[in-house]
Amino acid sequence: MAQLYFYYSAMNAGKSTSLLQSSYNYLERGMKTVIFTAQLDDRFGQGKVTSRIGLSSDARQFSKDSNLYQEINQLLAAETIDCILIDESQFLSEEQVKQLTDVVDYLSIPVLAYGIRTDFLGQTFSGSAALMAWADKLIELKTVCHCGRKANFIIRFNEQGKPVTSGSQVQIGGNDMYESVCRKHFKAAVWDKS
Repeated sequence: MAQLYFYYSAMNAGKSTSLLQSSYNYLERGMKTVIFTAQLDDRFGQGKVTSRIGLSSDARQFSKDSNLYQEINQLLAAETIDCILIDESQFLSEEQVKQLTDVVDYLSIPVLAYGIRTDFLGQTFSGSAALMAWADKLIELKTVCHCGRKANFIIRFNEQGKPVTSGSQVQIGGNDMYESVCRKHFKAAVWDKS
């Protein structure tokens, strides 16, 4: 029975690595996967999912205007699809998450979505909120703060290395501008400014 899975974490927990390993597991058994990634994240090139440990794969891109159900249904007309994998799923819209539930419910294809739960201000991304509400399975991938506690928040830094406490929710970057931290260190850097 197909299900919608949401694998979530802070940055640097191995989400892309896990996605690529899942795809490999299907491919090794002669099955077909389709990987999607957010069009706006082009750090490693357009249409690429790349992990920090060097694994990568080509991917289809989704934008805010993509109808994922229609696109997947058209692909399915040409070939068998055994699994859909979504990288950077925090950038999905609520409507796109509902489309993925239709892929699961009406096309009977499992969907594995990987993304960040909250932004640099501790606010939930809309795609992540919809996945938290609609996914059949929620799986937290863990990473650690510099203090050794579980890191479940992200701090964004400016060019001077100071924590950013306002601005656009989306700013693409990596370890050069973001750090995953525990709640205590997140509050100290972002909230406790009095």
